[in-house]
Amino acid sequence: MRPGLFVDSWGWIVLANRNEAGFLQVSEFYREQVASGTSLITTDYLLDEVITFLFAKTAQQLSVRYLQGLLGSIEGGKIRIERIGPDRFEKAWRMRLKYGDHRDISFTDFTSFIVMQELSLSNVLTNDRHFEQVNLGFQRVPSSLTGSNS
Repeated sequence: MRPGLFVDSWGWIVLANRNEAGFLQVSEFYREQVASGTSLITTDYLLDEVITFLFAKTAQQLSVRYLQGLLGSIEGGKIRIERIGPDRFEKAWRMRLKYGDHRDISFTDFTSFIVMQELSLSNVLTNDRHFEQVNLGFQRVPSSLTGSNS
C-alpha cells in the first residue's frame, strides 16, 4: 500500500459538486489515488465541516446522497477516520498558541496538522495554503491546483 493521503474538507467539498472549480482535476487525482491503493485519511472535525457546508450550500437530497456514500466508505474501511480526542485537542491548542501570528488558520486546521504529524503524512488533498504556511513539510495536492486560491 502507498503512503497515505490526508483529505481536507476542501477536497471532500470539491468532490461533492461537479460545478466546483477544480472538480475534474481533483476527481481524477482522487480516482488515481484510490486505484493505486493509497490510504485515504480524514478526521471527524473535517467531516463536521463538510456536513455543515453541504447542508448550507447544496440541495438536501444531493447532500444526503453524497454524505451517505462518504460515510459508507468510512464504514467499509475505504476511508480511515481519525478522531480528535482530548490528547489531540490539547496538542492542537498548544500549536494554535505557538502559531499565534497566523490568526487566520482555523483550529480545525491545527487538529489536521497534528494528525498528519502523528501519522507521518505529507500529502494533503486541499487548496488551503495554511498547510504549507506552517512549514511542517506538508504538500498540497494535486499540484495542478495548488498555485491558486485559499
